[in-house]
Amino acid sequence: MESPFRPDVLSGKAALVTGGGSGIGFEIATQLARHGAQVALMGRRREVLDKAVAALRSQGLRAVGFDGDVLKQEDAARVLAATVEHFGKLDILVNGAAGNFLASPEDLKPKGFRTVLDIDTVGTYTMCYKAMKYLKKGGPGREPSSGGLIINISATLHYTAAWYQIHVSAAKAGVDSITRSLALEWGADYDIRVNGIAPGPIQDTPGMRKLAPEEMSKGRREMTPLFKLGEKWDIAMAALYLASDAGKYVNGATIIVDGGLWLSRPRHIPKEEVKALSKVVEKKVRTSGVGVPSSKL
Repeated sequence: MESPFRPDVLSGKAALVTGGGSGIGFEIATQLARHGAQVALMGRRREVLDKAVAALRSQGLRAVGFDGDVLKQEDAARVLAATVEHFGKLDILVNGAAGNFLASPEDLKPKGFRTVLDIDTVGTYTMCYKAMKYLKKGGPGREPSSGGLIINISATLHYTAAWYQIHVSAAKAGVDSITRSLALEWGADYDIRVNGIAPGPIQDTPGMRKLAPEEMSKGRREMTPLFKLGEKWDIAMAALYLASDAGKYVNGATIIVDGGLWLSRPRHIPKEEVKALSKVVEKKVRTSGVGVPSSKL
């Protein structure tokens, strides 16, 4: 699908994407690079990073990969420093590293719960904390009055509740809180915009293959108001909007990109049955006089 953005909309920008070697993170990195940015990918698996970087470079895009774990502060500091050394500055940080699996609460040990919070919530904060000195106005390679952008990848699970996702719901609620708090404080003090993107079910991603394999996803599409799964491209376009001048006044927001799924509820009564019931009820009301204004009796 053709992008609605100009190919040079991010020309001169430098970005770092955690979890950028695969899935949504890789698509975001790809689209940032296709629209003019230089991109660095961060991930734990060297072979995945090398493959991702090679794929980008084969398209003539400027990309580099740094292995590192967001759980480790020393890795976060090292990768950020290497990115700035390589590109001369950092304009965009995308926190896409995440961990997830299905588990009912009674089967989820505190260690497993804490692991997801460490990756998603603490990892996101660690990257933000270590990146602040590069993203703030007047930072390395930056203008004295112009700060950078942080995009935190979140979810919608915690807006209500989700089966077998208590760990991720808690983690992403924390991510959203980080987004708002940093947008308030760092926006005011350092001109750093901090926003989030909350994807819905996105096809052809490791997350969907793990959480909703073909064997159990029957009927999933019927629950989505737009009646289709999202694409990685959809999430990347939201990231492009936030990173471009079109999103320059957006701060502290988490953009939901899920086709309206989080609003969905089971349709307990078919639409035609509702119409038939309404006619029956109206007929009863007219016959009994219930609900008719007293002046008409």
